[in-house]
Amino acid sequence: MQRAIQFLILFVAASSMSVPDVLAEVPAKTKHVGYLVWSSTAARGNLEQSLLDGMREEGYVEGKNLVVDRRYIDGGTFDQVRAAARELAALNPDAIVSTCSPSTAAAKEATSTSGIPVVMAFVSDPVGQGLIASYRHPGGNITGLSSQAEDTLPKMLQYLSEVVPAGTRVAVLYHTGNPVHPRLWRRLDLAAKERGANLVRIDFSSSADFAAAFDTIGRERLGGLLVLPDDNMTYNARVQLIALVHRQRIPAIFGGRDFVDIGGLMSYGPNLARAYQHTAVYVHQVLMGAKPANLPVEQPTRFEFVVNLAVAKTLGITIPQQMLALANDIVR
Repeated sequence: MQRAIQFLILFVAASSMSVPDVLAEVPAKTKHVGYLVWSSTAARGNLEQSLLDGMREEGYVEGKNLVVDRRYIDGGTFDQVRAAARELAALNPDAIVSTCSPSTAAAKEATSTSGIPVVMAFVSDPVGQGLIASYRHPGGNITGLSSQAEDTLPKMLQYLSEVVPAGTRVAVLYHTGNPVHPRLWRRLDLAAKERGANLVRIDFSSSADFAAAFDTIGRERLGGLLVLPDDNMTYNARVQLIALVHRQRIPAIFGGRDFVDIGGLMSYGPNLARAYQHTAVYVHQVLMGAKPANLPVEQPTRFEFVVNLAVAKTLGITIPQQMLALANDIVR
């Protein structure tokens, strides 16, 4: 018996595979997960890959011991998201992963009788939205990760204020259909009053409004732009949004590095890809039988500041050295 154990230890040690890879070679009972996204694969396929990478780390490999049923709603209406959520619930998966506030609300409604576990990949203010009872004791069948975007707003405003001239009026892109933007606007407005900053709110209800919003920014001679974070629409349309920012030649700050990587000036907030990867930890727990009601919703404790020096040069902006020293990453 001891010789057999020693042989097994030597065999595993000699293998170059990580523990999750070893587990993936010998699949356990196949698990079935639904994935609900109000977006396109082009806009959010990168985040799905982050989730799948996390699932592999937990020992799940699609096609071996994991089945993923995807529902991407590209454009469309909330009613279509609700219909997609009902389709997933009818398949009776072991869990459903939701990817924004509306998809979580739709999944909650669709699973109200079945109690299928729902794991939020990254959702703003789930308590205020009524999605969970509390962060420590979610109750019901929903758990996962929240974003804490309101905590990032004072720092976002500070960083932007340090690269534009004093007294600059700052445009704030505000999505009228986003259930958490009223709260974020109140928090940002308070931070602006404390700093003596001058904000001009620019409302939009769809990505079709972006061109008119930037016409207003130009006409009003606004000298900086802060895009309120945690918004499905601006994230999905980030390529279009960055093109308009470049055309207007306006310094802008965003809530995540995905904007900076494609030409935004600065970002401050949680790493979205990392959050999706970490969501797999929650999915694994519910697949193993843990009750969402007893799994505290995780709030981010680390925010990253990213600067694009190439964009700063194009805009003729000098980023102060003390800011660069604080940056978690610099795109050159």
